[in-house]
Amino acid sequence: MQADAFDDLGPDLLLVGGGLANGLLALRLSQVRPDLDVRIVEGADRLGGVHTWSFFDADLTEAQQAWIAPLIVHRWLAYHVRFPQFERRLSTGYRSVTAERFAQVVQAALPERIMLNAPVVSVSPREAVLTDGRRLRARAVIDGRGPTATPDLALGFQKFVGLEVRLAQPHGLTEPIVMDACVDQAGGYRFLYTLPFDERTLLIEDTRYTDGADLDREVFRQGVLDYAAQQGWLIETILREEDGVLPVALDGDITAHLKRHGPVALSGLRAGLFHPTTGYSLPDAVRLADHLAKSLRVDDVAGDIRRRARDVWAERGFYRLLNRMLFRAAKPQERYKVLERFYRLPQPLIERFYAAGSTLGDKARILSGKPPVPVGAALTCLIEKGRA
Repeated sequence: MQADAFDDLGPDLLLVGGGLANGLLALRLSQVRPDLDVRIVEGADRLGGVHTWSFFDADLTEAQQAWIAPLIVHRWLAYHVRFPQFERRLSTGYRSVTAERFAQVVQAALPERIMLNAPVVSVSPREAVLTDGRRLRARAVIDGRGPTATPDLALGFQKFVGLEVRLAQPHGLTEPIVMDACVDQAGGYRFLYTLPFDERTLLIEDTRYTDGADLDREVFRQGVLDYAAQQGWLIETILREEDGVLPVALDGDITAHLKRHGPVALSGLRAGLFHPTTGYSLPDAVRLADHLAKSLRVDDVAGDIRRRARDVWAERGFYRLLNRMLFRAAKPQERYKVLERFYRLPQPLIERFYAAGSTLGDKARILSGKPPVPVGAALTCLIEKGRA
């Protein structure tokens, strides 16, 4: 749709940014609140960019999985992890959404209500201003354009480059390898992530947990190619490439972070709605979409989301503690031992951890026994300086 397609029509809700969080919100509102006029304005030429979003079955309820089912392209019944001293298969289902399918489904849900190639330079609670000066007005605006600078939050980063490749011969995998840490740790926690799309097609990602956000794409890309060679996989064609820098929350003042963005409503990573350890944002985006579909008040959407974001941040202090131990207490080359120990725990506990629903018993079990980091260094991580 061209950038003049819905000037001055005044929709109920204008979603700035056509990424995961806003796309899921638009889809859910189209299902539950078809009476609302919801529109998306996106600066790029497509919704969703070039991404693959994945989640574990246990991250979402059955009802949530049902309404996002049209987005899911790949499904597996289990996944694997590999560490230098330990390997395991976990019978937890794993699902993936591709940006291509995401765009198709969201566009079908909002016919003639999506504006592409329309970068936004500023937003306010009821208006978005395009780079050419035109103003798009709405009863409410939600800014979901991804993460911005976060001086109020202390973050580490999960960075990756992924190559979707076509091999000369079948690769032999039937289930994902979500973590293969049997690789050079490169000065921090590093693993390779592999999704088998068909018998000769793989998505392989070189993933690293680092202190800084800079991404050297060539180094990561070469890491993928080296790993494929080590596995004996001969790459016939590189079909596409994707990359990302996801936040890993260590500490911070979420109230100050939200206030810094002014009175406009936020969504997704910009609102701090992501798993503190993995950076995964799809489950939180689904939950926010469900919440707003049930209780949306256009005149209070910003306040509603901010209250939710503050509550979520307050509930997840335990994960930030573990992240501080990983980043600040563990020696960089030995960070993998923290995850290696974690994956020896019971599968239901692991499922609840990734769903950000750890029980008190889970937390005690995770912290019990001899820690895989120096005790003195671990003690310095106990206190969080930021305010919820």
